Amino acid sequence: MDMDELKAAAAKSAAALVTHGMIVGLGSGSTAALAVGALGRRVREGLRITGIPTSEDTAAQARALGIPLTTLTETSEIDLTIDGADEVEYKTLNLIKGHGGALLREKIVANVTKRLVIVVDDSKLVQHLAAKFPVPVEVVPFGWQATARQLEALGAKPLLRLNADGKPFVSDGGHHILDCAFTDVNAESLAKELDHIVGLVEHGLFIGFAKEVHVASASGVQIMVV
Repeated sequence: MDMDELKAAAAKSAAALVTHGMIVGLGSGSTAALAVGALGRRVREGLRITGIPTSEDTAAQARALGIPLTTLTETSEIDLTIDGADEVEYKTLNLIKGHGGALLREKIVANVTKRLVIVVDDSKLVQHLAAKFPVPVEVVPFGWQATARQLEALGAKPLLRLNADGKPFVSDGGHHILDCAFTDVNAESLAKELDHIVGLVEHGLFIGFAKEVHVASASGVQIMVV
């Protein structure tokens, strides 16, 4: 199988964990979309679930597939969420997320989820987070330059994310994203420091959230757990 087929197999593996009656968090991004697609097929076959999407794009996909949706206003806890990641740290299963721009909603959903399952290909596995991928940081547009200076004081090299037309990217929540390159960082300590920066809405370090990761590689689908 080629990598796309392997990623689809990993997504199907994660989707198989969903059972009747579950409230399911529906992740964002290309690999998570494969899992949503697999769930859509199971719904057509009779699976009864309710989804909570982590982005407007995912919500549109789920509606097109006939997956019933709800909100966190109507339910306070999610049984299982399937999502992707930009980086997965081998030993801890800590994550970097947010390349797709949905990190705020993804973390809100992850925070009220009993079991967060991540689907990736093996290129996303790393020894240490932020070694090769910047940390996405969602910030309030007002005074974002001041927020960027606070990030620089932590050793970051923040870069405002732009659309193809050169205008600032705007998240579903109406915020900008600064992609912050770091060197030689402790992800857990950095996450705590980022939590206290004024103007910062949320960051893409997901520490202690993931319970298992389904990894697509040339040898098949491997499941990593903590």
